[in-house]
Amino acid sequence: MPPFERSDPKLRVMTEKDLPAVMELERALFPDDAWTEGMLNSELAEQPATRHYVVALAPDEEIVGYAGLCAVGEAGDVQTIAVRADHWGHGVGAALLTALLTEAATRGCISVYLEVRADNERAQKLYERFGFEQIGIRKRYYQPSGVDAIVMSRDTRGADGDE
Repeated sequence: MPPFERSDPKLRVMTEKDLPAVMELERALFPDDAWTEGMLNSELAEQPATRHYVVALAPDEEIVGYAGLCAVGEAGDVQTIAVRADHWGHGVGAALLTALLTEAATRGCISVYLEVRADNERAQKLYERFGFEQIGIRKRYYQPSGVDAIVMSRDTRGADGDE
């Protein structure tokens, strides 16, 4: 399937039926530290109480990305965000992040946090574009690779990435 044109991908709430396709992407994109199906299933079980997971669909309805938010009280945390490599640079990640930030604001979150691999410059640039700022480093956070995590946060009352 060719990548999206520069238009908004179709997003919808993730369901258990999406797990096989999401897990295939998870293992391909994060081979060293992929979530297990059980972990993701546990996240979905908390939806909609404290979680919000979405998938991005190509025009043929194939899942090409996914993202998840944990929202409790005034704090939200981007749990995961992933886009199939052949769809990078076409707005899918931005659409997924926008959906999470919109949901966080709707749920009354004032701050949203995330961790991003120190060696993932593409993701860091996306988050910075959306107003996230580095607030710390978690040494050797990603295992087994031992890559540091950059901790970032932003105020949901701020930019939406399109300023």
